[in-house]
Amino acid sequence: MNTKQAVAKLASLAQETRLRIFRLLVEAGSGGLNASAIADALDLAPATLSFHVAHLARAGLVNARQESRFIFYSVKYPAMDDLIAYLSKNCCQGNACLPKTAAVDSAVKRRRALPRKQAEGSAMTARKVVLVLCTGNSCRSQMAEAILNHDLGDMVRALSAGTRPQPKVADNAIKALELDGIPTDGLYPKNVDAVMDESIDLVVTVCDNAKEACPIFPRPVPRIHLPFHDPHGEPLESFVQVRDDIRARLLPSVREALFRVTP
Repeated sequence: MNTKQAVAKLASLAQETRLRIFRLLVEAGSGGLNASAIADALDLAPATLSFHVAHLARAGLVNARQESRFIFYSVKYPAMDDLIAYLSKNCCQGNACLPKTAAVDSAVKRRRALPRKQAEGSAMTARKVVLVLCTGNSCRSQMAEAILNHDLGDMVRALSAGTRPQPKVADNAIKALELDGIPTDGLYPKNVDAVMDESIDLVVTVCDNAKEACPIFPRPVPRIHLPFHDPHGEPLESFVQVRDDIRARLLPSVREALFRVTP
C-alpha cells in the first residue's frame, strides 16, 4: 500500500457514521450484514446508509454482494490488514515495542500466511461452533445465538440461520435481549446456505419446520431438536418469556451435547 492509498482509506474512515458502519461490519465477520440490519443497528435512513457505504466501497474497504432481494456488505479484510501494516511499518525503528503493537503485527502476518477461511476461523478453533436453525431466523434462533454467545462465549461460537429467512430481526426480540444486557450487534437473518462452509459441531433446531427442512451438511453433524414458542405478533412480555425459556433449556442442552456437562 502506498501513501496515496492509505490517505484515501483513512479519509473515508474519518467520518463518524462511516466509522460506525465499518466497525459494525468488522464485528459481523466475513458474512457481513444486509443493508436493513445495518440501518436498524445504527438508526440510519436507507439513503444515508447507501451514501456512506458507497464511500467506503470507493475507498476499497467494503464489498457489496446481492443475495436474492437483499444487498449484503462486508469488510475487505486484506485491505484492512494492509492499512494496519502500513501504519505500523518499522514501528519503534523495528525494535520490540508495546505488546499491543506486536500483537497487531503478528495478527496481520498470521492472516496473510493462512488461507482465507483458515485465517477467519483461527481465533475460534478452541470453541465449538453451534448453529441454531429456525424458519424465519428473525426471533427464536436470533435470541438463541445471542444468548449462547453471551453466556457460553468461552466455550462456543453460536451462529443462526433460517430455511426461509425474513428481512429483519423482530424488534421485540432485540428489545428482550437488550433488557437483559445481551449484545445484539451483528444480528441479522441469513439463509442456511450462508453457513454451510462453517465447521459446525452441533445443530440445534428450535422450530418444527426447521427440523423437517434441516439440510444435509458436508460432514455428519450431531443435532438436537428443542422447540420454543413463537412470540411473533405478541407483546414484549412474550418475547421476554421465550428469552428466559431459551436460557433455561437451551444452555444446559448444548453443554450436555457438546461437553457432556449437566447442570
